[in-house]
Amino acid sequence: MSRIKVNVVWSLSSSCRQQHSELLSLGPPSTGTKCGYRCCKIKSTHPGEAKLTREEMASRLAGTLPERTFQYQNSLPPLPVPPLEGSLSKYLDAVHPFASEGEFKATVEIVRKFREGVGKELHQKLLQRAKERRNWLEEWWLDTAYLEVRIPSQLNVNFGGPGPYLEHFWPPAEGSSLQRTSIITWHTLQYWDLLRTERLAPQKAGKTLLDMDQFRMLYCTCKVPGVKKDTIHNYFKTASEGPCPSHLVVMCRGRIFTFDALFDGQILSPPELLRQLIFVKERCEGEPEGDGVSALTSDERTRWAKAREHLICIDPHNKTILETIQSSLFVISLDESKPYSSPENYTNLTAAALTGNPTIRWGDKSYNSIAFADGTFGSTCDHAPYDAMVLVSMCWYLDQQIRATEGQWKGSDTVRQIPLPEELLFTLDEKAHSDICHAKQQYLESTQDLQLVCYAFTAFGKSAIKQKKLHPDTFIQLAMQLAYHRLHKKPGSCYETATTRKFYHARTETMRPCTREAVSWCKAMMDPACDANGRRTAMLSAFNKHNKLMSEAQDGNGFDRHLLGLYLIAKEEGRPTPELFSDPLYSRSGGGGNFVLSSSLVGYTTIMGAVAPMVHHGYGFFYRIRDDRIVISITAWKSCRETDAASLFNVFSSSMHEMLHLATTAQL
Repeated sequence: MSRIKVNVVWSLSSSCRQQHSELLSLGPPSTGTKCGYRCCKIKSTHPGEAKLTREEMASRLAGTLPERTFQYQNSLPPLPVPPLEGSLSKYLDAVHPFASEGEFKATVEIVRKFREGVGKELHQKLLQRAKERRNWLEEWWLDTAYLEVRIPSQLNVNFGGPGPYLEHFWPPAEGSSLQRTSIITWHTLQYWDLLRTERLAPQKAGKTLLDMDQFRMLYCTCKVPGVKKDTIHNYFKTASEGPCPSHLVVMCRGRIFTFDALFDGQILSPPELLRQLIFVKERCEGEPEGDGVSALTSDERTRWAKAREHLICIDPHNKTILETIQSSLFVISLDESKPYSSPENYTNLTAAALTGNPTIRWGDKSYNSIAFADGTFGSTCDHAPYDAMVLVSMCWYLDQQIRATEGQWKGSDTVRQIPLPEELLFTLDEKAHSDICHAKQQYLESTQDLQLVCYAFTAFGKSAIKQKKLHPDTFIQLAMQLAYHRLHKKPGSCYETATTRKFYHARTETMRPCTREAVSWCKAMMDPACDANGRRTAMLSAFNKHNKLMSEAQDGNGFDRHLLGLYLIAKEEGRPTPELFSDPLYSRSGGGGNFVLSSSLVGYTTIMGAVAPMVHHGYGFFYRIRDDRIVISITAWKSCRETDAASLFNVFSSSMHEMLHLATTAQL
């Protein structure tokens, strides 16, 4: 039988969505096709062959279609439960740097009793739970790490940072802020369309498939406050699953507007989006500022929950508005500030994104796209529904699209007769105004206390480090350990994110970089009597230990989440808290979320972000690695006299130079 060549032009107009839903749910073929928008035409071009039916077309394309975004979800392995003996051994090794000899002996005895007694029982119950769930941790982690937390999410839990393509199109740039906003919004909507039609390729680590479930939470998702526990509302659906909300929310000067991102089944073009944004901007400039209801999302969670209940009691229409915001694709924040600084100093822009005006951000939304008046961009996102890698992936896509199109729209300038944006007006009373005022005040006080620096270390980057056959991420982690040790004269308990996405619905494990080997190396570097050979040997030992622990954590063999599971089993059964978790060494080493260094590699792209410290006397330390530079954002609380973000960056930079010199002289 001769091979049939089939040309397909793909699109998603409302008229052809239903007709070709089976094909659209599969996505476009990988070769021999054009991927267009909104007009689906299917024909056979094989000479003399009759036109193929829809079913025949679907059947023949099935073997040539690319992988769909979520197609492997059900084939991923379940999250394992590590052996109890191994987890407790790793725990003892991790707490050792923070203990005196007597304290460590006492902890060894506590761990022995736990292992032979209640720990053994709890572990068996955890194994039983794992048999009944493909991910025994998923619900627990969401609750304990995010939904039950009562401190304000905005600033304390959320992450934020500069938008993409700063290094390519830093202002002054062509085009107004709103023109650029319309283009970046259009590209963001294209990414939504890729997810909705499952044309975004599943991510892999080498050949290992990674869980994509978190990508469902990027759009149409919002955290809703509860008096004791929050909930996540997700309205996203793929094209094959059914209708999905397609409206946007725009916030400007304390006011809230909405409009649909689709018209007649087509995503609005940048000129059409610009028309909508101009309408909002002109309305807000010509009239008084709004009530700033969104500031409530920055309050303590229980206060916000009660304020929300009061809003709904005032007027049922307020609930309709809340649901409109919650279900929206994402929020566009039109921010009048101008945080431009320079490509080597991202401090002002990062601070504006992370700590900016709360009346034009909905802190509980999974994505707030912030458009600043000088043409730069940022974002702030609720951390509960997904980890930073989801946003990084989307922003990297935007970055690549902006680079490819030189930041310009080269399509039609035609603007159809689309409905104008609708303003969402809450009905408020005196108590509601008081709640908003209180939320703004507490948020202002907390943001003023946050110290943030975001600098580019440009002396060298990934290329120079890899030439020395050293892992760039481990290099930075050890430089951070050395910097903290030098600055504070003691080891720094540290959390580094380790992804566990090779397992079903898994997110992260804790990797603890403050190992005994790292501490020994830091002491060697600070000991004038230690020669270069001794320092090199200690450094290599620290590298090897870090790499080993990171690999084990990614394979589901870390210990922090395991211990959390054992703790929660005891809590659910009403048992007394096991002594292991009340031991001072548990919290001193970082257990229970008490790490003084909260760190994460954002990736190897142009995307960057920042978070607040985990503890008052700690630091947030995010970084991205490029071939020729390393960009670092460090946060600290000004009210803590022990910490200083700028000082840590300076000592970190010196540590980086020392390490590269040591690696060079060693000829590794």
